[in-house]
Amino acid sequence: MSTIVAISTAPGIGGIGIIRMSGEECFEILDRIFKQKNHQKIDEIKGYSIKYGHIIDNQNVIDEVLVSYYKAPNSYTKENMCEINSHGGIVIMNKILDLCIRNGANLAEPGEFTKRAFLNGRIDLSQAEAVIDIINAKTDKEAKVSLEQLNGNLSEKIESIRKIIISIMADIEATIDYPEYDLEEVTNKRILGTLDDVDEMLESLEKSFYNGKILREGISTAIIGRPNAGKSSLLNVILNEERAIVTDVEGTTRDSIEEYISIDGIPLKIIDTAGIRNANDEVEKIGVQKAIEIAKKSDIVIAIFDSNKLLTKEDKEILDLLKNKNAIIILNKIDLERKIEITDIEKLEKPIVEISTKTREGIDKLYNEISKMFKLKEIANDGETIVSNVRHKNIIINSRKNLEKARETILKNMPIDIISTYLKEIIEELGKITGETVTEDVIKEIFSKFCLGK
Repeated sequence: MSTIVAISTAPGIGGIGIIRMSGEECFEILDRIFKQKNHQKIDEIKGYSIKYGHIIDNQNVIDEVLVSYYKAPNSYTKENMCEINSHGGIVIMNKILDLCIRNGANLAEPGEFTKRAFLNGRIDLSQAEAVIDIINAKTDKEAKVSLEQLNGNLSEKIESIRKIIISIMADIEATIDYPEYDLEEVTNKRILGTLDDVDEMLESLEKSFYNGKILREGISTAIIGRPNAGKSSLLNVILNEERAIVTDVEGTTRDSIEEYISIDGIPLKIIDTAGIRNANDEVEKIGVQKAIEIAKKSDIVIAIFDSNKLLTKEDKEILDLLKNKNAIIILNKIDLERKIEITDIEKLEKPIVEISTKTREGIDKLYNEISKMFKLKEIANDGETIVSNVRHKNIIINSRKNLEKARETILKNMPIDIISTYLKEIIEELGKITGETVTEDVIKEIFSKFCLGK
């Protein structure tokens, strides 16, 4: 493979920038541009070592750097690799990048270093996908689950299931090869029991996707209410910053505002919406309609009401939106005189939390209700293998369909060799998770989502 190079740190100004290079000619290219303080030949330099010196271009010093050496196969890509630790700043890093390219390296594609780690057998495909999940993790729990996948816990589970299926196929082959022993009935019974066990394992992985989806995407949480009920104030209190404009003028919020927070290690996508009322202004009308649509699509609705006022017709229309939704009802402004009548609210049998966005009283109770509703403290707490990738979930679903077909084949007393067709499909499907049977197009699609330098 060619030698590739890319900037691995995020664009912008920083204390340190890293330019990563990997490939057969990595050290030869480095030798042309790096002047060590105490020069050593590459044969004398041990892997996992760092050398101090300067990057030079025709005797002109570009930067003072530290260079990390990684010798094949003990590197991220299993190839010769180096990382040039320069001063941060796009000008310096681009100069070093350009110098590497002029001396024989090719600019890496997005995710190409991790792709090489996969192609060279250092990690499988599910582990490679875990790398981008770690990078994109929004909470500690999401990062922890992604790290466990990077360490191979999902791969091990999938591989153990594949081995069971391969063992079943060996039993079938034995039955076919030695028909004189009349083993088919015994083999069928044993296979049915084993298929039930495999289906139970696959079902557990499929069900884990619910928690995995929550970890990966977060819980979509819409804040709705009439104008001036305290929606934007609640958002500001939750974020602990003045994110939304708050005034006494009704209809200030005309579009949705989205921000992420974490509760019990789970991301919540909080969406502040326009106040719901019969608006005359065309722009506000669009905002109100958008608020209703967001509420219908969200995982949970936080409906906020002004406890200092009686329920209005518009309030009751908001209550109608909550009937078939996960919802928490907020009675705001408990620091003022209470005037609201909650009989209609109690009929919904939704959790009711009294708060004051002014004094912050009751905010912890809101967090507790959200946590209880989604059992957030139980997610990723017991070391279970969690599927968080839609691609993996669909593969598991397809595997279970073939498993059911294999079971039907036995129950209908069809020839035993027919079951092998469906078992081979299961092995093929599960191999797509680890990358053993995946197509080049899928590999390209996966690594196209990576950033440069990873």
